[in-house]
Amino acid sequence: MTSGASWLAPTADRPVAARVALPGSKSMTNRALILAALADGPVTIERPLRSRDTDLMAAALRALGIGVAETSGGWAVTPAEPAGPARIDVGLAGTVMRFVPPVAALAAGTVEIDGDPRARERPMGPLIAALRALGADLDDGGRGLLPLTLRGRGGLAGGAVTIDASGSSQLVSGLLLAAPRFGKGVEVRHEGPPVPSAPHLEMTVAMLRAAGATVDTGPDLWRVAPGPVTARRWEIEPDLSNAAQFLGAALVTGGSVTVPGWPAATTQPGDRLRDLLAAMGAEVTSSPDGLTVRGTGTFTGLDADLHEVGELTPVLAALAALAGTPSRLTGIAHLRGHETDRLAALAAEINGLGGDVRELSDGLEIRPRPLRGGVFHTYDDHRMVMAAAVLGLAVPGVEVENPGTVGKTLPGFTGLWADLLAARPTGQG
Repeated sequence: MTSGASWLAPTADRPVAARVALPGSKSMTNRALILAALADGPVTIERPLRSRDTDLMAAALRALGIGVAETSGGWAVTPAEPAGPARIDVGLAGTVMRFVPPVAALAAGTVEIDGDPRARERPMGPLIAALRALGADLDDGGRGLLPLTLRGRGGLAGGAVTIDASGSSQLVSGLLLAAPRFGKGVEVRHEGPPVPSAPHLEMTVAMLRAAGATVDTGPDLWRVAPGPVTARRWEIEPDLSNAAQFLGAALVTGGSVTVPGWPAATTQPGDRLRDLLAAMGAEVTSSPDGLTVRGTGTFTGLDADLHEVGELTPVLAALAALAGTPSRLTGIAHLRGHETDRLAALAAEINGLGGDVRELSDGLEIRPRPLRGGVFHTYDDHRMVMAAAVLGLAVPGVEVENPGTVGKTLPGFTGLWADLLAARPTGQG
């Protein structure tokens, strides 16, 4: 996704005091779309995220013959047996590139899958090998990467498979989501370094069970029995990971930000923001009104293993660059395989503004230094835009290259950011 114009990240001239209503969770939306496509009857999805990633998922399912129609509150999905021939564009969406191939393997006919140039570099090999072992006929040119072609026979045998999912939990989730429709279901065993983003696997299991699937789990083991996927209404929670930069603004400016609708219990990894921001010195409170973060204008660095919540790293790294003490963020080597090599990108861009960030084998070491304005490159990575916005709160002149790439998960971000800074405490005009 490209955009010719740059964006000058606004600098805060006072503490923020805002309520920020977030759109729906990308992770829940795209899981709900897959489960709806495989359901035993029509499904409604309420308050889904509408973004490049979710629109690509809806388009992929439509290409396979599944009805996905817009409604006033979201989407209405009419399931159908997946069918080719079809050509699917996954863009740069990890959920689309890893959740759609197992569904496409159920299709009768040929399905070609490709995406953005960077998508052809993101880890896919374990999923491709697993699909072959489960009975799929596919051609990836021996690369273990996109593009690939599936020659479907209208079903997949399923069974037991062992993979190394240390590159992405999505490699497991993709197999599990479609598994109720496999002839034997699936048993996935992971062998290798720990699987990252465990909360996303918990989300997959919880949503499968909510759709009537039988799922058993053990250490590095997941079993899904064959059977129907129940048609149901999905209500999508706000995207808590996309709260990071807004809540972080409270720390940077010494202000207050409330996110309404924060769920009391959730599998979203973004829920960890409560603990992570508190560890940096924020006051975090929950109420029926939502989650509120208050800052004092000074805050400390963070020493944290982010293995389970790697998507929060860009914004946390930006906060760390502005903190009063050094930070060490570890457990995130897998971020090198995300939309870009996020560790290298964060180090390069923060250092380009005068920062002191050192790459570790599995993370970043960040020593705060006075920063200056300059161009902040985003590498077609939505979360790099969010990180730059946080830096711009305290550093005048941060020019964000290709801000449009944030539309991957949060269209309208720059407008929301402007509203955040324009908001005033109740009673002030």
